Amino acid sequence: MSFSDELRGYWKPLTESVLAILIGALVGAIVLWLSGYDAVAAYKALLEGAFLGGNFAETLSKSTPLMLTAITFAIGSRTGLFNIGAEGAVYFGAITAVGVTQVLQNPLAGVLAGLLVGALWMLPAAVLKVYRGVHEVISTIMLNWIAFYLAGWMALSVLANPENPNSTLPIPPGARLPLLVKNSTLSWAFIIAVLTAIVVYVIMWHTRLGYELRASGQNPRAAEYGGINPKAAVIWSFLIGGMTAGLAGAVQIMGIPPSYSISQGLANVYGYGFDGIGVSLVGRDHPLGIIFSGILFGALNAGATKMQQTGVPLEMVKVIEGIIIVAVAVPGLLDLFARLFRRGSQ
Repeated sequence: MSFSDELRGYWKPLTESVLAILIGALVGAIVLWLSGYDAVAAYKALLEGAFLGGNFAETLSKSTPLMLTAITFAIGSRTGLFNIGAEGAVYFGAITAVGVTQVLQNPLAGVLAGLLVGALWMLPAAVLKVYRGVHEVISTIMLNWIAFYLAGWMALSVLANPENPNSTLPIPPGARLPLLVKNSTLSWAFIIAVLTAIVVYVIMWHTRLGYELRASGQNPRAAEYGGINPKAAVIWSFLIGGMTAGLAGAVQIMGIPPSYSISQGLANVYGYGFDGIGVSLVGRDHPLGIIFSGILFGALNAGATKMQQTGVPLEMVKVIEGIIIVAVAVPGLLDLFARLFRRGSQ
């Protein structure tokens, strides 16, 4: 398949996603109107808070970890897995980056540590799936909770900041990712996330390993008949997915001022793994699509505060965000169920 043919294949999902965004926005506007709020003013504020002035830098910043955890889910989905273990890998990517950079005060050390630990944290789920037949949803949920409490304990004890009981030790200045825009939270973490998405795209669609992962996800029996090892594909899917999720945790702490640390209760790294599932579905489980869906989610998050200034309460803002996200995720969710159904019927 030529590159031009590949691009033409993206028009249908792109059109469906744009249409879903418009439908979601329309339904959200109706809900605002029925609730007695000015939908035009609310959406205007949302767009201003997400894109105008220096706000777009915050949109890109908020999209960064979501892109990386979405890639984790997308790789699993393409391999026929429902991997929801990104959350735990994010915790350990973050806590490892804090610990490693205390010794090796270099940003590369923190990034590589996040990649490695994220992959290692996914390995038990891969082994349980391949050799014991344990469903990945069960194993990854259990690992997420183990990671939450273990990383939380490390943050409060081993890496606690004696000068601030509400956070861990900060990332040393020499290991912090440089900012791309002054007086913002947009750092090189965003560039790393985009480059990661491109690298994963090349791996998944232009290498033998990627072909084996996708073939195994489509039809494991046919793939095995063709000389592909489905067990190896599952293990590689978990390992690569773990790397991107661990990277999300690492760059989130290394690139976000002013604290450059993990806050109490893992509050500033909590939820990114689960939110990445929606980002992946909106991006149709494609690394390049995830770049744009990540920015969409970042825009919704960044514009929410501005939207509240029009008198719309936070709860209603979350309702509107949810309506738009659900509408946009439906086509991707249908694709996911279709792939899982085909795999299960083999």
